[in-house]
Amino acid sequence: MTSRLVVLVSGNGTNMDAVASACASGVLDADVVCVVSNHPAVGAIDRAERHGIPVEVVPAGGRTRAMYDGVLAHIIESYEPDLVVLAGWMRIVTRSFVTRFPVINIHPALPGAFPGLEAIDRAFDAWQAGEINTSGVMVHWVPDEGVDDGPVVAMREVPFQSDDSRESFEARIHETEHTLLVEAIGLALTELGVNA
Repeated sequence: MTSRLVVLVSGNGTNMDAVASACASGVLDADVVCVVSNHPAVGAIDRAERHGIPVEVVPAGGRTRAMYDGVLAHIIESYEPDLVVLAGWMRIVTRSFVTRFPVINIHPALPGAFPGLEAIDRAFDAWQAGEINTSGVMVHWVPDEGVDDGPVVAMREVPFQSDDSRESFEARIHETEHTLLVEAIGLALTELGVNA
């Protein structure tokens, strides 16, 4: 049986696009049954519509986190997902949300390094300061309200190159994200016992 994915986005949606393309090509035995955005005017919405994927826009609108996640969970439940994928979702989900669905998140850093916002910038600055020589990408389970610190599903290092600019490093991170997220979704679905 084809697995059902709901993907949550807050921005351009290139990771969601990679997942939708992998589903369409048969690389993943899954369908993105809904894309949810917390912003009404982001590139991810256009990308989802080009794939023919239903889109739900759920702005925070002054709600508390608990109220917001309650509304969000109610919408997501109607799509009966096997897995919820945070692909550039720029909100911390509540514990009550993650008890309702299995949730994974992608983060552009290695486990334990640069949690939260601007991870790519912070890694690049640390490399320029001589503090690190590699960064990477991880996909992890989201078991609680922690930020980028759940059990790792998959990770891949992205070493710095001597002539790296911020832009070239970011491009390699994003390229790695697109392949790793697809791989990690397959692993997560297998771990859940869902055909993938």
